[in-house]
Amino acid sequence: MKNLFSVEGRVVVMTGACGILGSTIVRHFAEEGAKVVMLDLERTRPLAEEIIGEVKASGGEITFFATDVMNKEILEHNYEQIMSLYGRIDILLNAAGGNMPRATVSPEQTIFDLDVEAVKFCTDLNLYGTILPTMVFAKAMAQQKTGSIINFASESALRPLTRVAGYGVAKAAVVNWTKYLCAELAQKFGSGLRVNAIAPGFLLTNQNRALLTNEDGSLTPRSHTILAHTPFGRFLEPEELLGTLQWLASDASKAVTGTVAVVDGGFDAFSI
Repeated sequence: MKNLFSVEGRVVVMTGACGILGSTIVRHFAEEGAKVVMLDLERTRPLAEEIIGEVKASGGEITFFATDVMNKEILEHNYEQIMSLYGRIDILLNAAGGNMPRATVSPEQTIFDLDVEAVKFCTDLNLYGTILPTMVFAKAMAQQKTGSIINFASESALRPLTRVAGYGVAKAAVVNWTKYLCAELAQKFGSGLRVNAIAPGFLLTNQNRALLTNEDGSLTPRSHTILAHTPFGRFLEPEELLGTLQWLASDASKAVTGTVAVVDGGFDAFSI
């Protein structure tokens, strides 16, 4: 019987591949038999080489190309590199992005203190850092008439959260883009092209660690508030996203497009 969840032999391209989430995800897809292409900034190359060594030692296939998701010319060069190597792109994971402290309103500030330039930067990174790679890499999918694009949204895209004003606006835009793009691609290139998003709940990452933990490793008041509103009562682990990502990447979700898969331990559903 065919394994609907199989991604064996498929070419997986991931932006933001060397972060805590990214490194976990690329290892997983390589273990599942996919041909994985990591895309991230040049400064992440040492970590990428470490991941490549681990994956290849286990018999997996993985490579790294330095990129800048805000630079279409560099992305197009990456496209040529990937197509020269594999001739196709089957799965695109748009995970590049992030928050920045200045793109928000701290407890000591009001909305009138908001750094608009920081918000613009944060929005550009998360939104256009998703749009530009899609414009470049989805060309292969349009030619193939098949492909799965998975955008990375956030809990803040669904519910406004304090301390992440710019990030929340940007991720809400990513959700809207996901829904728009699913129709745009399917209507013009066929039902083999799908676009979905994943909205992770709260994980401890390098980007949010300062907000969620104190210098001694104990939880901040913000963490306690988050956990009090999470039915699971804990933060998620990166590995807990893998099943949902594999489902969205594989033929098991062949008729699923334009959706946002929420993986958050119940945070979005909780009320009191």
